[in-house]
Amino acid sequence: MKSRYHSVYEGWLQDPAAFWAEAAKDIHWFTPPETIFDKDQGVYGRWFVGGETNTCYNCIDRHVAEGRGAERALIFDSAMTGEKRILTYDELLVEVQAVAAVLKGLGVGKGDRVIIYMPMVPEAIFSMLACARLGAIHSVVFGGFAAHELATRLDDSEAKVVISASCGLEPGRVVAYKPLLDQAVDMAKVKPDCCLILQRDQMHAVLRYEHGDMDFAQAVEAEKVKGTVVACEPVAATDPLYVLYTSGTTGQPKGVVRDNGGHMVALNWTMRNLYGVERGEAFWAASDIGWVVGHSYIVYAPLLAGNPTVVYEGKPVGTPDAGAFWRIVEEYDVKVLFTAPTAFRAIRRDDPDGDLVAKHDLSGMRALFLAGERADPETLKWAERVLKVPVVDHWWQTETGWPIAANPLGLGLLPVKHGSPTLPMPGHAIEVVDDAGHPVPAGTLGNIVIKLPLPPGCLVSFWKADERFRTACLDEFPGYYKTADAGMVDEDGYVFVMARTDDIINCAGHRLSTGAMEEVCAMHPDVAECAVIGVADALKGQIPCGFLVLKNRVERDPSLITREIVDLVRNEIGPVAAFRTVMIVNRLPKTRSGKILRGTMQKMADGLPWRMPATIDDPVILDEIGEILAKHGYSCNRQALSA
Repeated sequence: MKSRYHSVYEGWLQDPAAFWAEAAKDIHWFTPPETIFDKDQGVYGRWFVGGETNTCYNCIDRHVAEGRGAERALIFDSAMTGEKRILTYDELLVEVQAVAAVLKGLGVGKGDRVIIYMPMVPEAIFSMLACARLGAIHSVVFGGFAAHELATRLDDSEAKVVISASCGLEPGRVVAYKPLLDQAVDMAKVKPDCCLILQRDQMHAVLRYEHGDMDFAQAVEAEKVKGTVVACEPVAATDPLYVLYTSGTTGQPKGVVRDNGGHMVALNWTMRNLYGVERGEAFWAASDIGWVVGHSYIVYAPLLAGNPTVVYEGKPVGTPDAGAFWRIVEEYDVKVLFTAPTAFRAIRRDDPDGDLVAKHDLSGMRALFLAGERADPETLKWAERVLKVPVVDHWWQTETGWPIAANPLGLGLLPVKHGSPTLPMPGHAIEVVDDAGHPVPAGTLGNIVIKLPLPPGCLVSFWKADERFRTACLDEFPGYYKTADAGMVDEDGYVFVMARTDDIINCAGHRLSTGAMEEVCAMHPDVAECAVIGVADALKGQIPCGFLVLKNRVERDPSLITREIVDLVRNEIGPVAAFRTVMIVNRLPKTRSGKILRGTMQKMADGLPWRMPATIDDPVILDEIGEILAKHGYSCNRQALSA
């Protein structure tokens, strides 16, 4: 069909307040907002001032009130344990009210902070929604996070209660959470009043009753037996819903603050208009609630819009194989799947011909969306070929909370340009500027910025740190939000996000994108995934260095493959790239959300001090990278700084 994108975007441009006022009609308000946007409030203005609402009410209660209580709301599937549960809105309401009753009994109320340190289990989602029901502010910390990092979040948030579990499950291992939580509480200056612990069958934790530990399931079951009713607390649209600390922080953590009103309006709008799902259709964001994708598109957006949401405990490969995603899509009739490019690179590596895809009926699947890091064109093309559905690359950040640029399935797809997340979404006026803040010509690499004010749903500030937010995000380019991403906008307005600004290298005076080189490396038929970093060079300043992971079943001579890739980059980008160093590795170091740790690799290669990233999936991989760098003659720093 003909896309409505241009008329919708133009409508927003002409009258942003009217656009968002119309979108806000799809949200339940106890008190409608008096002002759609007040430029004099907050750091850059606030949305829906004077309105009162409740996020939990909009996610559950209103669906029950509309007679949809018996419909699917939450689908839980654990590839780790084999457990499967499907909860209706009626059943979800019972669970969330019981958790809210427990928290209320512990003195948690409007504005109090609750840290949720949980694996991917339904109780984690119950807990988030229970906080929202009470008007409390949740802060989800990825389960298994290091004790020091958890302690800094306890101190910064001054959490009243922690909700955790005895353990998390990874392929081949059980990760004990409780000892990490105990260490964090002991280290923290601000101690929680209570820790609620969900005991899992795979490992039971020792509860420290003298420290306020409680058994989560027992406490919740007691409230169910009593049939405790907990009403939704009306909160201001501008009140915080949650604080999410960004990954990889050291020292003082950076807590992104999301409000209630704007967050709901924006997320609800995206489900129909961007992702193209209708009420009642299953939506699956294959991520973790510890990340922003989990907050926005596992928990809140689908439940707001009336879409059954999948909560999956497992991996794209290894639980049991690279067909795990296709089993879920078929079994629960998932219409739209959203995951990270790294998941598809892993699937492509293990199932390069798509044999496992063919074993499942995916006829109901409408589209695949990718986000989280750059989606290289070769992975996109592979996914298009084996899935035979539109594959949509879209771009956003923890700070924005929802997509900045995308190809909107719900408004009608636009022509695809591989390597581009397509066009800006309403609310986002994107420009590309040089380091001095001057606009650059179309097709020229520069700093991607978004004109203020940011739309509803974006961060309003950092937790208790307005000035830090201004300094980090607003001051460098006055009147704009600095994305810290580098890229360009072409003559058709298509956005190309090439790298983080610190991944742009200066090679003999030429500004080069490592992302562009990665695109070329990924074109080689034997490459499953890759990373390119800039390393220090006495003559040129910086030169690129490539790391390649080959597909399974590749038997060709590795030295021949590396020569071919050097030639490929030379032919596609030119000799100016000075791309000569290529290393083949078994795997790349990543965060648990799938982002490649290019910055850490660069510091190691340059012999600079570096810290073990708090979000790293497997620290051993950095040892492997250090060994390979040393074999190639780099006098690298293989020792991480202590926390």
